[in-house]
Amino acid sequence: MSIKRYIADLDNTITNAYRSNLRTRGTGSNMGASDIVEVFSIYGQEASSSVELTRCLLQFPIDTISTDRTNGDVPASGKVDFYLRMYNAAHAFTLPKDYKISIQPVSRYWQEGIGLDMENYTDLTYDGSGSNWVNASSGASGVVTWSSEGGDVLANTLYTASFTTGVEDIEIDITSLVEDWIAGTKDNYGIRVALSASYEASSSDNPNGARRSYYTKKFFGRNSEFFFKRPSIEARWDSSRQDDRGKFHFSSSLATAADNMHTLTLYNYVHGQLKDIPDIETGPIYVSVFSGSYDNTVPTASSLILVEDGTYVRSTSNTVVTGGWSATGIYTASFAVTAAATPVERMFDVWFGTGSTTAKILNVQYHTASFVPTKLNSSNENPTSQYVTKIVNLKPSYTRDEVPKMRLFIREKDWNPNIYIKATSDIPNYTIDSGSFRVFRVADDLPVVAYGTGSANTGYTRMSYDVSGSYFNLDMSLLEAGFAYGIKFAYYINGTYVEQPETFKFRVD
Repeated sequence: MSIKRYIADLDNTITNAYRSNLRTRGTGSNMGASDIVEVFSIYGQEASSSVELTRCLLQFPIDTISTDRTNGDVPASGKVDFYLRMYNAAHAFTLPKDYKISIQPVSRYWQEGIGLDMENYTDLTYDGSGSNWVNASSGASGVVTWSSEGGDVLANTLYTASFTTGVEDIEIDITSLVEDWIAGTKDNYGIRVALSASYEASSSDNPNGARRSYYTKKFFGRNSEFFFKRPSIEARWDSSRQDDRGKFHFSSSLATAADNMHTLTLYNYVHGQLKDIPDIETGPIYVSVFSGSYDNTVPTASSLILVEDGTYVRSTSNTVVTGGWSATGIYTASFAVTAAATPVERMFDVWFGTGSTTAKILNVQYHTASFVPTKLNSSNENPTSQYVTKIVNLKPSYTRDEVPKMRLFIREKDWNPNIYIKATSDIPNYTIDSGSFRVFRVADDLPVVAYGTGSANTGYTRMSYDVSGSYFNLDMSLLEAGFAYGIKFAYYINGTYVEQPETFKFRVD
């Protein structure tokens, strides 16, 4: 699982709306301790062309994201996407439809404050700590006002979220902004969320604004009692690993070049921890493939000639695969083998290096493993692909500090072995090339983690697989304690994702 959520650590709503007497504006009010943030625009309530606006400010723990990246818990720039998540708060007031909201980075320091009153705007901070429509902050050195009332923003960075029915949540990619914050090219003063200029009321400062009201859109704030509704930045990336050792087949004209290419993986564990090989570190590693001895227990003396692809296997050395570092302690090598050149039942992959950081070392062997290649065959029938799934190591309950690796056993639903297979073999674990999972709260079916079935970094719930079958890690810190949760799976079958019938339940305590 490749998703982390960073809840806002500051939020506030600021406004210039009139108080209930329609005489005094609430420009000095602060709502920093409220569990709701709000945006609206009211046109012509106090006078024919009066303007009343509300905007909200949010700031996120970018230092924590940066630390997680340094510790390897979040990938490097370009390998992770960051999404702003804000959740609709239902209310009894008028809800606007067909509008847009703008998200822009705030350009100066501001204070959250401790105000609560979102109705009469009585929690004033003209001279105290806490931002409002006029002031950004105050302290021993005095009050610091906004350069432009309603919050200072960087005009050259703008994100837009569209709303049709009005009840939609915000889920928008702000990767470039977060990366700027992490890199320090932009100061992290958070974001301002407001109706887009054409939907805020028309005024001398906004002559192209709307001459109608958009009242009122509310979101849950960081102090909300609803655990999954708090505003957050969500980091998403695809950390799935495809180790084809258990499904390696000979190259075939029935498959594309990409489908004929397979990836094998070396996992270098030292005292139970993944560690880089000292002589390799993050550099290249090499693999040669051998047929087996007469009893298939050790490699033969001569390495096999592999399919030349120009990248991993070159014509100048067509018995050696050039592999590489994938992650700490994990190395991969991709190649294809023709059946005609290698009529063997078992193959052995030997991993080696050609150099050292301290002295030149030639052909140092680091690991030897084996795999059984199969042949692709076409079929005389068009079977229906159906599967039976089980999480073999699922526990009844977990704590929020656990990140268990869930192991799946998958078999074809109509698997029908002959008597020889029944007598001599276990049921084979079927490997799903592309599978994803989702998590929901059992009590109310609330989606907690949605299927991440896209390409690139969006495949954040794509499952990994190795010789033992499919697996994924589930970070329990994403889940609220005291509830039961369910896991569902979807497999990519004949061009579409098909959700499987099984549901697997557990509790977080």
